[in-house]
Amino acid sequence: MKIVVIGGTGLIGTKLVNKLRQHGHEVVAASPASGVNTITGEGLAEALAGAQVVVDVANSPSFEDKAVLEFFETSGHNLLAAEATAGVRHHVALSVVGTDRLLESGYFRGKMAQEKLIKASKIPHTIVRSTQFFEFLGSIAQSATDGQTVRLSPALVQPIASDDVAAAMVDATLEAPVNGTVEVAGPERLSLAELVQQFLIAKQDARKVITDVHSRYSGAELNDQSLIPGDNARIGPTSFEAWLQSSLQK
Repeated sequence: MKIVVIGGTGLIGTKLVNKLRQHGHEVVAASPASGVNTITGEGLAEALAGAQVVVDVANSPSFEDKAVLEFFETSGHNLLAAEATAGVRHHVALSVVGTDRLLESGYFRGKMAQEKLIKASKIPHTIVRSTQFFEFLGSIAQSATDGQTVRLSPALVQPIASDDVAAAMVDATLEAPVNGTVEVAGPERLSLAELVQQFLIAKQDARKVITDVHSRYSGAELNDQSLIPGDNARIGPTSFEAWLQSSLQK
């Protein structure tokens, strides 16, 4: 089966491409670097020719509100139109748990726009909403840093290892479309502030985390339900401690 992975050279995309090739599929790792650009449309028709499944794991290069919305709307429109022309039978997209609860955030408004385009198209689809990746803890800390302090919400999160996200994406890609949304998350619920403090200590980073219920995450205030999946989420096996020990050895 021919599968095109949009954003195929990123964190999740690279893992997904490798795993799908191990299953024996013909996989195209599509990105601007490979001549496939969903914003301009360059190379889309050629990449999608003969494809049965398209998986979109691309992310906006800018997190500025207007730029994020324009990226997801333009990319989504161009990609879905090209898929319809090519006769693609399954569109799989990676999104974020809590997207519909955090529309105060420009980023989440962009993701919601992407999801709406997918649902409005006639192409069978599966939207995989994931919780935050362990691999993003460093950038989360950096975005909330002022001098030697990191100001973060104490709200609960249920983060997941990127390897477990990729495994869930493989299954979603190879199974029949659900024409709806599935959720994936890690095995533990932890306070975002405490999680990042543990991460910084393990990395021997001297910054101190200050808990602030009004601290914003991607532009939105959080509560204990904001980023937590529902009861039927797929749970990845990798704990924070296991991931942390593995990351420290690299």
